[in-house]
Amino acid sequence: MTPDWSEKDLSRYVCHRADGPIVIDGRLDEAAWRAAPRSPRFVDMISGRPGFFGTHAAALWDDRNFYVGFWIEEPFVTAALTERDATIFQENDVEVFIDGRDCYYEFEINALNTIYEVFFIWQDAYQKKYHTPEFDVFKRRAHTFGGNHDRDAKTFWRGDHPRGLRWAFTDWDFPGLRSAVHIDGTLNDASKISRGWTVELAFPWAGMSHLADGRSLPPKDGDEWRIFFGRFEKLPIGPSDANPAWSWGRIGDSDNHIPERFTRVTFSARPAPAAK
Repeated sequence: MTPDWSEKDLSRYVCHRADGPIVIDGRLDEAAWRAAPRSPRFVDMISGRPGFFGTHAAALWDDRNFYVGFWIEEPFVTAALTERDATIFQENDVEVFIDGRDCYYEFEINALNTIYEVFFIWQDAYQKKYHTPEFDVFKRRAHTFGGNHDRDAKTFWRGDHPRGLRWAFTDWDFPGLRSAVHIDGTLNDASKISRGWTVELAFPWAGMSHLADGRSLPPKDGDEWRIFFGRFEKLPIGPSDANPAWSWGRIGDSDNHIPERFTRVTFSARPAPAAK
């Protein structure tokens, strides 16, 4: 992993309680969303420089769900993949990773509301905590995973994270997950300029038993979780594509599977001040 990352790069956020109902329609027009503090403009995941397309995120919670909203500037909104768990990261998407300390969950979504999910378990914790029928690595055909970027000879087998490999369960679905997308413009039409798209997500606390690792569900006032909020882009430039990656805070690496660098989200039992 890149050695020049430090704690000063760590992003933090206070997630307030939703003051009123949230309708998962992708529009982010409820009063609670208008009041929720938005992230700064997402930055280049490696360098920390501001992304040249605007991306912002916010989060809320109530007794039933953890909510995430994205505001995505996109002059030409494009998406092609429609099959659930297709490799959404190969086209424009936004992503949420929720860290469970000895495991973590990856979520991706494109402008067609097609989602991709993976549940990762660190292999150094598997025998101790997860060697159960639910996570049978043979029946579930789990994959080994060492990280996102190319590995040299020294790290070929285990990646370069100090914890080594993870088991990746690509058939795991978050129970009760709801998602919606709203496009402010036209999809897949390069003759028209769009403003972008918004994403609205609801992750039920009831589906987070493995991720909680003993923490209260729903969280208690002051509880802290590590969560990654990211955006990956595929931009045709000349004869090839550029692939910028933007995130809430700088990760300092092309590999975003580094939970210790995720945004620290502190849950507050108070609604956002403007929502009072």
